[in-house]
This record gives sequence, C-alpha cells and structure tokens, in this order.
Amino acid sequence: MLSNRFFFKAKISRRILLSGCLLIVLVSCVSKPPKVVKPLVAIPPPVVEIEPLKPVPWDQVDGWLLDRPAAALKTFQQSCQAIGKRNQWQQVCIAALQISPNTDDAARRFFEDFFQPNQIRNEDGSTDGLITGYYGPELSGSEVKTEKYQYPLYRQPDDLLIIDLNDVYPELSNYRLRGRVDGNRVVPYFARGEIDDGENPLVGHEIFWVEDPVELFFLHIQGSGRISLPNGERVMVGYVNQNGHPYRSIGKLLLERNAMTRDQMSMQNIMRWVKKNPEAGKQLLAENPSYIFFRTLPADIQSPPGALGIPLTALRSLAVDPRTIPLGAPVFLSTTFPGTDFPLKQLMVAQDTGGAIKGHVRADFFWGMGNDAGKMAGRMKQDGQLWVLLPKENLGNHAQSRTEISELKDGEIN
Repeated sequence: MLSNRFFFKAKISRRILLSGCLLIVLVSCVSKPPKVVKPLVAIPPPVVEIEPLKPVPWDQVDGWLLDRPAAALKTFQQSCQAIGKRNQWQQVCIAALQISPNTDDAARRFFEDFFQPNQIRNEDGSTDGLITGYYGPELSGSEVKTEKYQYPLYRQPDDLLIIDLNDVYPELSNYRLRGRVDGNRVVPYFARGEIDDGENPLVGHEIFWVEDPVELFFLHIQGSGRISLPNGERVMVGYVNQNGHPYRSIGKLLLERNAMTRDQMSMQNIMRWVKKNPEAGKQLLAENPSYIFFRTLPADIQSPPGALGIPLTALRSLAVDPRTIPLGAPVFLSTTFPGTDFPLKQLMVAQDTGGAIKGHVRADFFWGMGNDAGKMAGRMKQDGQLWVLLPKENLGNHAQSRTEISELKDGEIN
C-alpha cells in the first residue's frame, strides 16, 4: 500500500514536471513583444563662433611681395580725406600723407610698419569667397524725352521716406527702412515693375532720358556712370538713394530656369538674352524690384564716388560689406583675372558698398569706366581671399619720425 501511494505520488510529480517542461517550451515558442527602444536624441554640437578677422604675419598674405603697392598708397591717401580725423585712422593717415606714393619700396614699408594684416574668414572658418567686378557704364542720352531717348533716369522722389531705427532699436543700426505715406499708413515704396509699367508714379522727377532700357537697367546695377549728350557733353551721374526693395539677381533667375548655363553667364550675355527676348526680358527685369535714384555730379568728377564719398580708382577700389570691412581700409586681394587662372593679387582700398555685396569674404572689383572695363567686370566671378589691413594697436612703437620718413627712398615731406 505504501509503495502504491509512493508510486502514485511519483507519477503525479512526473506529470507535473512534464507539464511544467511543456509549458516552458510553449512559452519559449511564443514571440516576445519587441523591446521598446527609446530613440536617441541627437545633441547638436556646440556652436563655435568664428571671428571673421584673424591676425596673421605678413608672410601669410598670399602675393604681398608680388604687388606694386604705390598705386594703392595713393588711393589710400585719397580715402584719408574721409577717414583721416577718426581716432583709429588719424595717425596712419598723417603718416601716409607724408610719403610720396611714387615708389613701391616706400609704400610697402609704410603698410608693413603701420598695419596688421587680418585674414577674413567665413562663419564656418573657410577663407574662400566670391569676387565679382563692376564698372561705370557710358550711355547715350538726352536732357529731354525724344523719339530716340525714351527711358528715364530719376532723381530721388519727394515722397520717399527714410526711416532710421537706430534710436529705438540700436541692434538695427545698419538698416534703413524706405517707404511712402498712403493715407495714414507707411507702406513700401514703389517697386521696379510699378515704376516702369502702367501709371508712372515718378513723372516730373526725370533728370535724363536714355536710348536703351537694358543698358539703363545695368546702370542701376552698377550704381553710377556717364551720360553722353547730343552736344558732346558727358555728365557723370551717381547713386543718391534706393527704393528699399531687396536686390534680386536676374542672372540667377536665368540659371534656375535653364535659359543659360553657368559657363555662359556674363553681363554681356544677359544683355543679349534680354534684347533677343523683349517681352520675356521686360518681365525678367521687373523681377528685380530694387530701383536706384541718381544725381548729377560736378563736371570735374571723372570717376564715380563710392559710398565713402571719394572718387573710385580703377583697379584699386573695392566694394565690400562694411559690417566686416571698414570703409577706407586697405584690403589685400588674392584672386584670378576674369575667366582665367591667371593670378590677380594686389592691394586695394575699401571705398564702396553694394546691395549684392553681402558676407565676410565678398568683394566687388572696380575696373573703371567704359566698355573695356565693362567687358572685364561682366565676366568676373572668381574665387578669392581677402586680408584687411588695420592700424596697429600701439602706433607709438611703430610710428616714424619726420626724419625717418624723409629717409625713405624718394620720400617727401608735405
């Protein structure tokens, strides 16, 4: 009896054991629910602000010893008429005006003694940027509208408002709002399409009439030029103000619409395309809403003045973004001639600005007046590097006495 009970219990135990094993096997065969893995949150790297100006020694200025800086010294001396009384520039301008710009040795020694070169860098630390060119166009025109001359240049209109936000928003001190009063509201000023089409809102503000609307458009792009009148007189006109609308590149629009390839892109080819497609060309020009107003310059001015108010020097004046490069400063440029790999490395002077000249390593090279200059400017779209020369902090250790200056080769005391 005891053995039977023992046998019965053992049999039950085996059944329980087998049932348990079977349960384990069945459970193991059931797919487990997927483990929920929390997605990793990408932590952005810390933002490292790159200072746009990096002081470097002179031997790191690419091409410094290859240039003939006497011409740049003469251009800088002209800039001193505008910046010479400012604290940062006073001592270097006094020294510059005592040196004859006729020799490259004297000019080179002056810049090396008084200035610290600073390589200009983009926000990401790179040093390459875009270098373009501009010039002063010469247009055939008249002081009155005729059958030949039908497209007007306008002076600044009386109803153009210029709003300075500096007193209220100092952080916006680099910006000026432009508009007009419509009832009791200030609204944006008329855009290019509104001025050129329909009821012209600027009737009575004409200063000259020209023959070619496409050449007039590019006069707006350049900002200044010369008008050749029927009596043989040539009158310089310059930028006085703008309608407040942003500049929009029609060349970029042509590229986006596959109307032109990047290799074909030049000012001359854009002009040909617009003239060949008059209706589409007219619409294209209107897509740049920015509009320039002009003034007549004195007869003795043979080169347009830049934003600094100083007449520009062909091949030595540069348009820059003044938020990075102070106007009046010498700037060394290392780039290539338009459409080539031939080096163009020389000292320039920042004397102008431009609506399309935005960014750290960005500059516009002034080629001069007329068609030949226009051919070079229209093809220039090169990579380049920039170094701005700023006065050394402690000029007392570097300033030369009148005796030292007079000992410079071919130096003169004014």
